[in-house]
Amino acid sequence: MKTFANINEYVLSFPKETQMLLEQMRMTIQKAAPNATESMKYGMPTFELMGNLVHFAAYKHHIGFYPAPSGIVAFKDELKTYVTSKGAIQFPIDKKLPLALVTKITKFRVKESLEKAKLKKNYRVCENGHSFLKSSDCPVCPQCEKEKKPLTGFISLLAAPARRALENAGIKTLSQLAKLSEAEVLALHGMGISSLPILQKALKEKGLTFKK
Repeated sequence: MKTFANINEYVLSFPKETQMLLEQMRMTIQKAAPNATESMKYGMPTFELMGNLVHFAAYKHHIGFYPAPSGIVAFKDELKTYVTSKGAIQFPIDKKLPLALVTKITKFRVKESLEKAKLKKNYRVCENGHSFLKSSDCPVCPQCEKEKKPLTGFISLLAAPARRALENAGIKTLSQLAKLSEAEVLALHGMGISSLPILQKALKEKGLTFKK
């Protein structure tokens, strides 16, 4: 089995059409589980929140979604039209992904994780008084991050993980961004390939491009 350092590498190993489906899954899960962290486990893109939350993966004829057995049992009626097993769901690769259903299942899994977290007392309160949940030692408060989001400029167009990736690298202007190649940008922790078109457009509007 080929190993991948991160989800970006995994996604880029597939044809463009499959990449789009994988990014749709990724972004949908991110929105449904904003406090979850990304990783690669069992050779698959994984979201973690107090342990494994959900996995997804691409195959020749389907996109696999793995929300644990509980996530399948809870939505068995809505999953009747799909091939399922104890812990897996198959979404045909030639059909539109049921992203609304993916959202519902992911939020269900988040609720399960939160209930377990209450027993483990993994709630935190930031210096501004916001309560939030963290499964790691990361001190970032999601609410504070939302309040810090710029209202203008190219960085304001990005999702929080991609925005933090640029901020942590000290990239605040398009001139600074143009000094990096696409590969170097994708190597930044938290940056997904779905952000590239946004950055490419912003650069083009200023007559700039990524470093070749």
